Amino acid sequence: MILAALLAILLIECVGFNMPFWRTRGASTDTAAYANTMGSGLERTKEGMLRITDPTEAWLEVQADGTSDYARIDPSFVTGKALAVVHIRASVNHATAGATSFSPQSARSSYIRAPGKGVLRVSIEEPKGSLIPIQAVRANVSVPFDFNPIRVGLMLAILLIVACWRPGSRLWRIPLDTASNTQRVLGLCFVIPLAALMLYGAGSQLTGDPLVFHEAGGYTYDFDQYGHIADALLNGHASLDLDVPKALADTPDPYDIATRSKLLAEGVNPIYWDYVYYDGHWYSYFGVLPAVLLFMPFRAITGHMLSSGAAVLLFMLVALVFLALLVVRLISRLAPKTSLAATSMALALMLIGSNAGYLLFRRNFYSVPFAASLAFSVLGLWLWLGATEPDGNGPQGDAAKPKTSGNGEPSRHAFGRWKVGDSPALSLLKVGFGALCIAANFGCRPTFCLTALLGIALFWPQIRAIGTVLRGRTVAPGKALLAPAVVVVAALIPVLPLMAYNAVRFGSPLDFGNDYQFTVTDLTKYRVAPANILPIVADYLLLPLRFVGQFPWVALSKASLPEWSYMEPMIGGLFAMCPLLALSIALPLLRRVAGRPGRTPFTLAVLALGLGLTMFDAVLAGLGWRYMTDCGWLFTLAALPVMLRLLGEPGTPDLHGGNGMTLRIRVGRLAVMIAMLFTITVALLSMFTIGRHDALISSAPSLFYNVFAWFLQ
Repeated sequence: MILAALLAILLIECVGFNMPFWRTRGASTDTAAYANTMGSGLERTKEGMLRITDPTEAWLEVQADGTSDYARIDPSFVTGKALAVVHIRASVNHATAGATSFSPQSARSSYIRAPGKGVLRVSIEEPKGSLIPIQAVRANVSVPFDFNPIRVGLMLAILLIVACWRPGSRLWRIPLDTASNTQRVLGLCFVIPLAALMLYGAGSQLTGDPLVFHEAGGYTYDFDQYGHIADALLNGHASLDLDVPKALADTPDPYDIATRSKLLAEGVNPIYWDYVYYDGHWYSYFGVLPAVLLFMPFRAITGHMLSSGAAVLLFMLVALVFLALLVVRLISRLAPKTSLAATSMALALMLIGSNAGYLLFRRNFYSVPFAASLAFSVLGLWLWLGATEPDGNGPQGDAAKPKTSGNGEPSRHAFGRWKVGDSPALSLLKVGFGALCIAANFGCRPTFCLTALLGIALFWPQIRAIGTVLRGRTVAPGKALLAPAVVVVAALIPVLPLMAYNAVRFGSPLDFGNDYQFTVTDLTKYRVAPANILPIVADYLLLPLRFVGQFPWVALSKASLPEWSYMEPMIGGLFAMCPLLALSIALPLLRRVAGRPGRTPFTLAVLALGLGLTMFDAVLAGLGWRYMTDCGWLFTLAALPVMLRLLGEPGTPDLHGGNGMTLRIRVGRLAVMIAMLFTITVALLSMFTIGRHDALISSAPSLFYNVFAWFLQ
């Protein structure tokens, strides 16, 4: 079977992806047709490029003899002003022409399909004045053979995934064992290359040129917000060291859109886009903690400004590691002995459902607070989930029982251990450090601070026990309230300085300056229209995917809102991009039976928080792809019990694979595998979607068109 699969991959690579090569084996490769006829709307520059003078007559013609269905565009010398992406239409004898594009940076993309015999016309569809790096159009060409190792590697990866997740895989017969050294080493085999790759990526982009852009009559775009925050703090003040034009400082209402537009039209500069302007100074509404943790030390040590891309990679490395550990810890509590196959599916689901792919793709300052808060939140929750100490009912037996006095008071011999009444003992170190991490979100993306609400469900037995002993006066209040006191003190360590920072800037400890930012509207007055709230919530979850007939096949999906609201271009809602997350909605119906995972107070609280944050973002933020980070990881955690039940977990060895597997379990595993493959495919293709923020077709045209050319047919 392995040999057959490998042969199939080679056949797909050598024949399927190279069909243009086989089709053009008999091409005449006529180079005599090199001299093109040029439309009157084009002129040749001294560098050999084309300049468009009339877009309606911008075309090149050459004679095609019909021996090849393909033509080739030969690029000319390219200067910095030339287009990196050129949109064209190719037709023979004025037949209906299909639109396509190519990049001079990608040699393979210069081959275009143009079947027929006669006059081949390539029309250039770009604005007047554009510089087009085209030397000539050649007809009758033979497309070269292309064996692509990356393409083969992707097919091998798909084969490996199917081999691991197919219903009869051996991985279904190996239970998860967090105490197994073998499985720990296996985990490190994934983590170490990932860490090395991300650290290398961060190291390769530690610094960069200042990201400042300005056009006459427009805003100034400065993407080094965190660097400016670090500089301001190192210089001993909260406001940013950015110039404020006198005309802006003298304006009585700078937040009014008409007033700001008038200033821009008059050439007042700089007026910074998406910066906070308050009381004659520039500020940033982004949380300050990432600047304190990364940007300030880097600036102080090296004298250079740390790039936002490096910061995102560093925070995301922490986030990915602890997202994985959080999933493993939750599974080991919900369904001990879950198979490695199901665990690996859960890890892949979390990787995609948490919106990590978006943050890793769009590594600018907008992603920094999300990456930092995701890291702090999952680290804090992982610590809280592991804070419960053994109670003696597990494999350790009586030796693991905490030493307590007769009235249930905590033992003085167990340092850092707290127990009250009959509730499980807690590690105060893990509880306190977890609280500190979650509270740190106040200085990153404050929305994530609501993760603290999960502690109510997680520590409900201890909370109830505190109430019992306090009512019964069996334990001194100081001892009974020790754990809550640790949580409060730990949380105040980051929160109090951050509140003071806000008070210095805006006069209120809870004011982050969001209402004073310069953006498309006056945020001091703007509120999301009530009629938009439910449609935005629906789009966050259910906005359908839109498929098109050419690469990358996944296009932006338009949200229809009754009134104007902020909308970031996106391909679909969470449940559309990752269908298995929709299983979370079935969680309230899932009862725990016969040792199978079911709903718990904690997982129900996770689902409620995910829905609450979706509503919160709809009310206060609008519709944004990056805002899915707030709730995506929560919906993933809530979906895990339902997915595990669908997979038949935890199963007995005879049910994990082989002839003893029931039809229901086999169908469930096959359905989940197909859903995961679909989700992975959509996630990969979404990186190439045209029109999204930082689209690859603009930011990395060589990469986009190298992959685009894989599917030349």
